[in-house]
Amino acid sequence: MKKKNLRFYIRIYFKILAQDLKSKMSYRADFIISTIGMILTNVSGFIGFWILFRNFPSINGWSYHEMLFLYGFSLVALTPVQCFFDNNWNLRGNVYSGDFIKYCFRPINLFFYYQSEVFDIKGLGQLAFGLGTLIYAWIKLGLAVTPLMLLKTLVFLLTASLIMIAMQNAAAAACFWIENSFYVLDLAMRFKEYAKYPVTIFSPVFRFIFTFIFPIAFIAYYPSLVILRPDEVPVLSWLSPVIGIVFFYVSYKIWMRGATRYSGTGS
Repeated sequence: MKKKNLRFYIRIYFKILAQDLKSKMSYRADFIISTIGMILTNVSGFIGFWILFRNFPSINGWSYHEMLFLYGFSLVALTPVQCFFDNNWNLRGNVYSGDFIKYCFRPINLFFYYQSEVFDIKGLGQLAFGLGTLIYAWIKLGLAVTPLMLLKTLVFLLTASLIMIAMQNAAAAACFWIENSFYVLDLAMRFKEYAKYPVTIFSPVFRFIFTFIFPIAFIAYYPSLVILRPDEVPVLSWLSPVIGIVFFYVSYKIWMRGATRYSGTGS
């Protein structure tokens, strides 16, 4: 079989995306309501920071606008997993119903085909709010706007996204081995709520957990230090891109290992 190149997958992806968007646009009210709900959820987080910092000028050395920067950074970094990998939430149902077997006979990469089938468009509302928060905090902090700064921000945002994508991939793939795997995925996704906080505000035990076991500190905290505090950047911050790529690759292999051993429901 001829090996498919990148151009082939891009072309196929946009064809699948077009069909998915057409389907979603046929239910416009659902799209509008869910998008508004997503934005309101993020607004509530913004308000929470505002209320907190009315009583405390800083938290463990982190100012209001620095915390907002982390919050905005985390929202933008989490957008790819929201938009492009939302079908992981349906994986358990497809596996147990037997519907997943249809993906195993397509002459393209199994992981690509499954993930590209769903695009969660309401995640764009999260992206817009996250970018707005990030830009607002950037201006208030008086950070420089240079090509190098923008490039570093883009690179660290993209690689930070890989951490959350990897966590979701690995947790979703648990359904190939564990019957009640929903709780594994739900737990992994709940940890993302802590990504918007600096890991230094937690106890040493949770710092270790959030750095080396559930590495959510690499979603916002460590990457953001390169932008926020360039004079005191730890080694883990510079290693963030490598860690993101490695973690994503490992999660991809786990997902594919489970998918390729799948043989249907047996009924």
